[in-house]
Amino acid sequence: MNVYDNLGIVMNLSRPPQVVLLLLFLAGTVLAADVTGKWNFQVNLDTVSGSPTFTFKQDGERLTGTYAGQLGSAKVSGAVKGDSIEFSFEAEFGGDKVKAHYTGKIESPAKMSGSVDYAGLAKGTWTAEKAANQKNE
Repeated sequence: MNVYDNLGIVMNLSRPPQVVLLLLFLAGTVLAADVTGKWNFQVNLDTVSGSPTFTFKQDGERLTGTYAGQLGSAKVSGAVKGDSIEFSFEAEFGGDKVKAHYTGKIESPAKMSGSVDYAGLAKGTWTAEKAANQKNE
């Protein structure tokens, strides 16, 4: 169906679903989370818990940064896609290298949560809040 606007330009209204999908895609791209900054985590594993800090640098979907906690410090790498986040790091534990893999959802610019797997040795959940002096960045 063709409709003419007030300038006499023909607008084709037979494609509203495609226009809506395009707008939703663009809105999702604009609203994609940026987790750059320092985050305070609470990690609860099968038998232990900890409060590590992660400092992230996000470049598009690419995520890099550092971990600092009970396992020392380590480089972090991962990805952010929409409101999903995943990242991992390797640390030494009991003389062995252990890979920790985190997955989760970004709930707001200052809050996220998810699950963690320490190479099958321990599994658990985590929550994180952006450090107070980082919330407006």
